[in-house]
Amino acid sequence: MMESYRDGELETLMTDLKSDLVERKESMQDSSRVVRATVCAFANDLPNHSRPGIVFIGVSANGRPTGLPITDQLLQELALIKADGTIVPPLALTVNKRNLLGSEVAVVSVQPANSPPVRYRGRIWIRVGPSLAVATAKDERILNEKRCAHDKHFDSTPLRSTTTSDLDLRRFEDDYLPQAVSAADLAKNDRTSKERLAAAKMIASVDDPTPTVGGMLVLGKRPQDFLPGAYIQFLRIAGNRLTDEVVDEATCYGSIAEVIRRLEEKLAAHNRTAVDFMSAPMEIRRSTYPLDALRQLVRNAVMHRTYEGTNAPVRVLWLEDRIEIISPGGPYGSVTAEDFGHPGVVDYRNPFLAEAMRVLGLVQGFGAGIQAAKSALLESGNPELEFQLRSNWVHCTVRARS
Repeated sequence: MMESYRDGELETLMTDLKSDLVERKESMQDSSRVVRATVCAFANDLPNHSRPGIVFIGVSANGRPTGLPITDQLLQELALIKADGTIVPPLALTVNKRNLLGSEVAVVSVQPANSPPVRYRGRIWIRVGPSLAVATAKDERILNEKRCAHDKHFDSTPLRSTTTSDLDLRRFEDDYLPQAVSAADLAKNDRTSKERLAAAKMIASVDDPTPTVGGMLVLGKRPQDFLPGAYIQFLRIAGNRLTDEVVDEATCYGSIAEVIRRLEEKLAAHNRTAVDFMSAPMEIRRSTYPLDALRQLVRNAVMHRTYEGTNAPVRVLWLEDRIEIISPGGPYGSVTAEDFGHPGVVDYRNPFLAEAMRVLGLVQGFGAGIQAAKSALLESGNPELEFQLRSNWVHCTVRARS
């Protein structure tokens, strides 16, 4: 359960000018980057407070409320910090309007991350007293050790049957690192290859350079040798029944990026486009399905599926009147069958994989994939998404546009 502070505790923190658990800003104007870097630092919790860090908006540097109007727009702007993808991995963060010392203020509460280091725009920020700083190589090592001690997620556990020779290290150096780490930090070149792999969570630690499950999924030369279910099975069926003739099939192997690319090539190849010459002065092209929606749903399935204790792939079945996407693993954590797919309701079975997919550009933000798919389907005139949920699988049905 997320720890939270009572109003009296918040008032004490707000006026404690020496606390390194607090940041105060009179407004968000010209403060967005500093607030995000501070949130990143609180999530890293280098001093190991094991308590939430607090950002107060509408509070002066001397700890007194300024009377700033705490509008819904301001609260929504603060809530976006969690979801806009500039901070990875995903955060445990809450935003509230509270009445403190007789005035309304906005309170951003940041829980320490279970899987540090956390980065904001490719840089690892930490708190040094009441100030912000960029982590040194030594700081990164401490954060990696904290992750090894606390992380219980399967995607960050070491795959004991593997070594770094099973990873594509050139892909890591040439493709992943430049997107994950800021150019300024890369230019310093004061970290060894093992330190970089550990900071990126591709290996367990510098002292234990065993590839993690997530590292194998992202960088593995042959991930399915060690994670047999980490692929997508595609079937194109000539009819509306699963027993009808299969006219095309594919088994999409490789790293996460390769699996998704190969599947999306199949989706694009089978998506028929109708051309309307009569309804408007210029021709109108309409596809049976909006590809953006299919991409969101497939990538969501790959990100949130379970990779533990199963050899089952993600299955994509394309029938004449619908597409079915079946993903191993049911709703996870704080997500229930009742609120599945609702805006703002999200939890992560695979937080490192979510981070890596954001770094690789396979997802744009956190917790918005289903909503983006729903919007694309609505705009294109397709019926609403349908979900069937069980404890061990999620079944999504996308109906064709009539």
